[in-house]
Amino acid sequence: MPTKSLNSNLHKANQAKKDEFYTQLIDIEKELKHYKEQFRGKVIYCNCDDPFESNFFKYFASNFNALGLKKLITTSYSGSPIVGGQLPLFEMAGSKGKQPLKIGDFRSEECIKLLKEADIVVTNPPFSLFREYVAQLMENKKKFLILGDQNAITYKETFGYIKDDKLWVGYDNGGTKWFQVPMDYDISTESRKKIVNGVKYFSMGRILWFTNLDTTKRHEELTLYKKYSPKEYSKFDYYNAINVNRYIDIPMDYNGAMGVPITFIDKYNPAQFEIISSNDIRLNDNVPYKEHGLIKDKDGAINGKPTYVRIVIKNKKVKK
Repeated sequence: MPTKSLNSNLHKANQAKKDEFYTQLIDIEKELKHYKEQFRGKVIYCNCDDPFESNFFKYFASNFNALGLKKLITTSYSGSPIVGGQLPLFEMAGSKGKQPLKIGDFRSEECIKLLKEADIVVTNPPFSLFREYVAQLMENKKKFLILGDQNAITYKETFGYIKDDKLWVGYDNGGTKWFQVPMDYDISTESRKKIVNGVKYFSMGRILWFTNLDTTKRHEELTLYKKYSPKEYSKFDYYNAINVNRYIDIPMDYNGAMGVPITFIDKYNPAQFEIISSNDIRLNDNVPYKEHGLIKDKDGAINGKPTYVRIVIKNKKVKK
């Protein structure tokens, strides 16, 4: 193997190593139960999942017939010790069983070939590669259900997909999730780690399910009960929009632009609200153009004090 190629693969392996966060079966079950009919008759691909370690594989393998799957495929970058460090490919239905791959990375040619065969991708991808991972799914026009950090909403690529109604969030997005990690992983916050029966876990509190599979949740209208008051809703210094600190405080009678927290995405119904670009409501051309279209950084100030990141929305139900 050429030195350059070898170094590239080692770099990928090091990246993958830092992202070994295994999703608990209970969290997978809580989310995937909502999509059973959409899984029926489909080829499911878990392309970041060692079949000997992944609970995604365990869920689909144990429910293969109940879900009426056509095929289940799993691949991973780092092989389980059980298979001697090989990079495994596992297929069910027309089963190939365990097979070594040359490179199990989701970006490799052999994994992309499997991706093209799949109907739906379901996995917990490396968070550090989230942008690249989602871009590949979009490029191949695949349905998907994946985990990611809440901050991914602020990536210009992810937010663009959300704004264009190509990506949204799933159901189980509240509270803290605990992920199994290698025993040599460590963090300084004691309350965020625990060891149970010799297995180490880290907690993460900003993890969302991202998907383009239809959900009933995204069609539910958010109930609004507050009325607009200039005293209660301050305006941004550099944008023609009011600030709303909590999505439950969105005024029912305001028809202008509103800056809301990114947590609003969990309640976003595209029939009720429109997401607009912050660039369209700048008060003057001296306000920097934001490629992501969010109200962010020092330009998102109110009375000179910066706020947290805001998504700009308008209520479609309020008459102009």
